[in-house]
Amino acid sequence: MFPLPDGAHGPEDVLVDPEGRVISGDEDGRLWWWPVGAVAGTRPRLLAETGGRPLGIELDPTDGSLVICDAYRGLLRVTPDGAVRRLSEAGEPVHLADNATVGADGTIYFTDSSDRFPVEHWRRDILEHRPHGKVLAYSPGTGRTEVVAAGMYFPNGIALAPDASALLVAETATHRLLRVSLPDGAVTVLTDLPAYPDNVSAVGDGTYWVALPSPRRAIVERLLPHPRVRQVVALLPTVAQPRPARYGLVALVDGDGRVLRTLHGPTGAYPMVTGVRQHGDQLWLGSLTGSGIARVPLG
Repeated sequence: MFPLPDGAHGPEDVLVDPEGRVISGDEDGRLWWWPVGAVAGTRPRLLAETGGRPLGIELDPTDGSLVICDAYRGLLRVTPDGAVRRLSEAGEPVHLADNATVGADGTIYFTDSSDRFPVEHWRRDILEHRPHGKVLAYSPGTGRTEVVAAGMYFPNGIALAPDASALLVAETATHRLLRVSLPDGAVTVLTDLPAYPDNVSAVGDGTYWVALPSPRRAIVERLLPHPRVRQVVALLPTVAQPRPARYGLVALVDGDGRVLRTLHGPTGAYPMVTGVRQHGDQLWLGSLTGSGIARVPLG
């Protein structure tokens, strides 16, 4: 593992930049980077502080800057010198920016997972099981954010198709992968997964890695037909609510949502995988609750 410093937690996503540096964040609003060729145990260096809670991290191919989905501050841009600038201020308001993908023209497509609950109460949104989320698009030309598709159940990971004709979106609460056509925003259900999907990253060949923080929990599924019971459970203290299984899981899927490969960590040594990124013959993993990022060889 590659630990965060000073007892920090929550490297929700992970990115490998063009130089080969590995970048992640933490729950205290900091972004960290590990040098090229770092060995396990290497401590990272501070890149920037967002002043919020960084979740998804993406590269803008137009200028090499980082695009950050911050749960409290919205959509941010971070330049190589560590300067942080807020983007999504005009147009559609942003409540819980989660994951992003950037087109060749600089358009940033990103998920707004919930317009009802903040990130620390994500379990309540899942349990309430209402369509509080949407997919948004930020135009660097106009500086405005517009709705691409709405009425989603905690949309989370997002990735652009190679021909930019559609988006692959992970809908966590329904354990589904969706296709959102561009520019009309038509939504098609691709597949129903046996686990709850989180961040999505494109490999570049028409396939995608999907982070799966937990297999489906039977108790959560049994609650779905009973909205009043779900409301009561959602109001319970976090320690009394259903918890994700302690299990490491990621899947490789194609553009139609078909599962091509899975990697399992049944011992839970690195649990609640929320971010996954392929770089060469290795996978880098992030976790919403972990104390560092992990690297897994692809054999």
